[in-house]
Amino acid sequence: MKDTCPTYSPSKAATVKTKSVFPGNDDLEPELAPAAYSRPLVCQEEECFNIDAQEDEEPAKEPEPASKKEQLSVKKLRVVLFALCCNTEQAAEHFRNPQRRIRRWLRRFQAFQEENLASLSEGKYLSLEAEEKLAEWVLTQREQQLPVNEETLFQKATKIGRSLEGGFKISYEWAVRFMLRHNLSTHTRRAVAHPLPKDVEDNASCFIEFVQRQIHTQDLPLSMIAAIDEISLFLDVEVLSSDDRKENALQTVGTGEPWCDVVLTILADGSVLPTLVFYRGRVQQPANVPESIMLEAKENGYSDDEVMELWSSRVWQKHTECQNSKGMLVLDCHRTHLSEEVLSLLSASSTLPAVVPAGCSSKIQPLDVCIKRTVKNFLHKKWKEQAKEMADSTCDSDILLQLVLCWLAEALEVIGDSPELVQQSFLVASVLPGPDGTANSPTRNADMQEELIASLEEQLKLSDAQHEEPAAEAQDRSPAEESADPEILHQLFEGESETESFYGFEDADLDLMEI
Repeated sequence: MKDTCPTYSPSKAATVKTKSVFPGNDDLEPELAPAAYSRPLVCQEEECFNIDAQEDEEPAKEPEPASKKEQLSVKKLRVVLFALCCNTEQAAEHFRNPQRRIRRWLRRFQAFQEENLASLSEGKYLSLEAEEKLAEWVLTQREQQLPVNEETLFQKATKIGRSLEGGFKISYEWAVRFMLRHNLSTHTRRAVAHPLPKDVEDNASCFIEFVQRQIHTQDLPLSMIAAIDEISLFLDVEVLSSDDRKENALQTVGTGEPWCDVVLTILADGSVLPTLVFYRGRVQQPANVPESIMLEAKENGYSDDEVMELWSSRVWQKHTECQNSKGMLVLDCHRTHLSEEVLSLLSASSTLPAVVPAGCSSKIQPLDVCIKRTVKNFLHKKWKEQAKEMADSTCDSDILLQLVLCWLAEALEVIGDSPELVQQSFLVASVLPGPDGTANSPTRNADMQEELIASLEEQLKLSDAQHEEPAAEAQDRSPAEESADPEILHQLFEGESETESFYGFEDADLDLMEI
């Protein structure tokens, strides 16, 4: 769900549709006709690419080298790029192509790249340094639940590329290769083992060293080491009230104000603190709020500072009242601006804020290891099922809020009954060292991450729908497709889901953290 590409206008939370600023024809590879850019991928109507059937009807062409035949057409590359930016399910719905066919195209692309690695020419594409800046942008967009899709990716690549001497060019082939080369697929289930862009990786290492040192020197108990993060939900009221495509009304990617924010808090001892839900609107009828959730509602919503202040007073201070120790709070650097009021509240409870640097959350934020992505997928699945049942009936914001609270409580109950999963999330994110005091290897952490995701998905009954691969697809594979790295492909397409800048610790921030 985090990786859902919106399909409505920017004034509505569930979509992005801005004026296209794709590079001019001179910047494009010759293989790309201008028509390829004539309409952004983000649009209200699905595109019907019945490509295999079309290609069967094309007249015979001059013979091409065998390897060239394995490369994908521009249309297929667009579909694969959509799947990498969002997810295969969304790509299948948008382009009206079966998921198994899209996976097959990805395998073909991967096989072609491996077979022709020596002959691939980067030409005037972005430099490695420029690509790393672009990869960092993708990571920070996703951390903030902002759209990453064909349009926004090419816009950012154009902005970066035009600052380079001698110009540059981009293509769909380059874009797919870029997403794969930097491990930016939303499907990955081993993100903790993937290298980040160099500067971001350095910041992550600095953060881990700082956090582990503070835990050791301050002798912090596991019950006082917390991770907090938000899931923002965006609602398109017009789509919700329509009879068609209700399932697109609720999204976890958007550019407008969130309909509600879900603030999750977990502890390194395996506990889950009450979840705070901030609702932008007036509750017409008293909501039936589950015990594991606290609801705050206001018509104009809450500022970042208000969210943190209410969380500090309602959740964190109540927890620390029965503790007699210093604490640490792991939080990101985007929405949670640390105002003087918030710092005072944390200081009053002897809590040290540990701010995750931008672009690092997928690797070192405990909630990002497993819980956040799975909860988003669960809410998406439940709403999609509910929307089908309510296709011909009305559903307003209050009804949807009650449904979301119930589904959220269902997920929280499962997580609360899985303390080992919660605790291991801190280990996999390297916030805590291993049991013997040393860090796990990246491969071991990635294995653990896969296990945690699979376990939680199974408990929430997500795994069956997400891991099936029709037998017919396996029979359709050619030898070249089989040669693609099975581990990479598993990471890319077995999971169906779905990021201001803080570059390391500046002196002032370190001084603040070490007070």
